[in-house]
Amino acid sequence: MRNYKHILLAMDFFENDKAVAERAKDLADKYQAKLSIIHVVDTMPITDSGFGTDVPFNLDLTKELMAEAKKKLAKLAENLGVAEEGIWLEMGSPKTEIIRVSEEDNVDLIVIGSHGRHGLALLLGSTANGVLHHANCDVLAVRLQDD
Repeated sequence: MRNYKHILLAMDFFENDKAVAERAKDLADKYQAKLSIIHVVDTMPITDSGFGTDVPFNLDLTKELMAEAKKKLAKLAENLGVAEEGIWLEMGSPKTEIIRVSEEDNVDLIVIGSHGRHGLALLLGSTANGVLHHANCDVLAVRLQDD
């Protein structure tokens, strides 16, 4: 097993994501690796079927989502002992942004939660699946228990 030097924790702030954070922290401690955290606010457009066009997120809603995510990231970083320069808050496609940041910041392990969905949910795509198949580094998908 290789020694990891930089671990990126990809957080989505769902209910069962504490296990993902704990796993990343344990691995960072074990390997004495730098731990960074990323959260990506998805910019999926809202479709207004009445007008038949894509309507972008309301700017105020986007600001609120970013502000709330920033608070959650700061609290998580404090709990995990992650310095401010190791916190990434991005907007866009979660898969794309996680991979981009991992490459730009020389990450050698991404830790991400996975619900282990099958069938239609898998066909629609998941962030964990996309990261797993496109990252240039190792990816640990921590299985999350659905309620």
